Amino acid sequence: MSAEPLTPLSASTGRLPQGEEVKQNVASRQQRGKLWQASLLFSVFVGLLVLLLLAWNIVNDAFGGIAVQEAVEVEALTGGRELEELAQPELVAILEENLRSRVLRNLNREQPLAERDAENLIEVILFEIIKPEVVATFSLYDYLFNRAEIEAQLAQDFPRAELEFKSWLRWDFIVNPMSSNPIFAGVRTALLGTLWLLVLTILISFPLGLGAAIYLEEYQSDKIFDERKPVGRFFNRVIERSTSIISTNIYNLSGVPSIIYGMLGLAIFVRALEAFTSGSFFGANEGTTANGRTIISAALTMSLLVLPVVIISSQEAIKAVPSTLRQASLGLGATKWQTIWKIVLPNALPGILTGTILAISRAIGETAPLIVVGASTFIVTDPTSIFSKFTVLPIQIYNWTSRPQDEFRAIAAAAIITLLILLLSLNATAILLRNYLRSRRVS
Repeated sequence: MSAEPLTPLSASTGRLPQGEEVKQNVASRQQRGKLWQASLLFSVFVGLLVLLLLAWNIVNDAFGGIAVQEAVEVEALTGGRELEELAQPELVAILEENLRSRVLRNLNREQPLAERDAENLIEVILFEIIKPEVVATFSLYDYLFNRAEIEAQLAQDFPRAELEFKSWLRWDFIVNPMSSNPIFAGVRTALLGTLWLLVLTILISFPLGLGAAIYLEEYQSDKIFDERKPVGRFFNRVIERSTSIISTNIYNLSGVPSIIYGMLGLAIFVRALEAFTSGSFFGANEGTTANGRTIISAALTMSLLVLPVVIISSQEAIKAVPSTLRQASLGLGATKWQTIWKIVLPNALPGILTGTILAISRAIGETAPLIVVGASTFIVTDPTSIFSKFTVLPIQIYNWTSRPQDEFRAIAAAAIITLLILLLSLNATAILLRNYLRSRRVS
C-alpha cells in the first residue's frame, strides 16, 4: 500500500505556503528588507551629517578674521621702518628706551639683552611694548561672505585696528607655551603633558591588562594546590571563587563613571602615596612639585580607568584563538607557557591591539579624573619627569572655552584640531601595527 504524499502547510491553515502565496511571502520579505536597508542608510547619512557639521563648526572657529589693534604703533618706534630691518643694537636700544627699569632687570636676569638674537628681541618688543590686542574676532564664514559689513563696523568702533586673516592653528601655536594673550598662546605644555600621560598609561596598563587576561583565560582553571589533600582542595576553591568574583567585577568596572576613578586616584595616589608620587621619597622633589599632583599620579589613575577595557578585549582576543592550535602545540611537546608565548599571543595580538586602541582613545579625551587628581589649568612649565606638574589638551580646551572672549574660543577650536590629529595619528600607528602583525600571521 503506497503512502499518500504530504501536503505542505500554509500560513493560514497550518500548512506551508505554496504557489502564489510563496510569491507574496517572498515579496513581503524583500519589501521589509529594503525598508530596513533604507533605515540603516538613513542612520549612516545622519551620522555623517552630524560629523560634518561638527567639523565645520570647529574649522569655522579655528580659521577666520581678527581685528588687531596695537598699543604702540611700530612706525612710532622705528621711524617708519619694519622691526625685521633693524639691527640687534637698534632693537636693544628700543627696549632700553621704552621699558621700565624693573622689567629690564628681569629680562637681563633671564638673559642679557646684548646676548639675545634679533628674533628673540623682536618677540620681546611685540610682547612688552607694541602689545597687539585682538579687539574683534570673526568666523571664517563671516570673514569670507560679510567682509564689507565687518570693515564698516571696525571703521566706526576701532579706527586704528587692522583686519587680517588668521589661522589660529599654526606652528607657533604648537611650540608656544600658554599665555594670557591669545595671540601668543600655544599648546606646547599641554601637548607634552598629554604625550607623557599617554606613554605612561600604556606602559602601566598594557602589561597589567595583558597579564590579567592571560591568567583569566589560560590559568584560571588550573589547580595550584594538591587536590588529594583537604587543605589543597580548600585553597583551590578559595582561589577559584576569588577569581570568579574578580572576573565579574572587571566587567562591572568598565562601566564605572570616570569621576569615580578620579576620586580613587586622589585618595590613593595623591594623598596616601604622596611621598612616592611627589618624588620626595626618591629625592626628586626639590621643592618644585606639590603634594603628589604629578604626571605619575595621573598616569596611575588613567591606567585604572582603561584597565578593564584592556583586560576584557585581551580576554576576547585570546579566547578567539582556536583550541586546536593549543592542542597541536601541546601534542608536539611544548609546555603551556611556550604554547601561550609562541602560539596564542601571536594569533591574539591583533585583537589585543584593537582593545588597546579603544583604551587609548578613551584616555586621551578624559578630563574629569585629571581635574580631581590635580591637573593645572594654567601652567607654562614643560614637564620634564614623571614627578612634574602637568596639564593636558582636554583641560586646556576646557579652560579656554570657559572664557568669555571670542578669541579664546578660536584657539580652543585650534586645540581641538590638534587633539584630533594626535588621536588619529596614534590610532593610525596602532592600526598599521595591528595589520602588519595580522599579515605576518596569515603568511
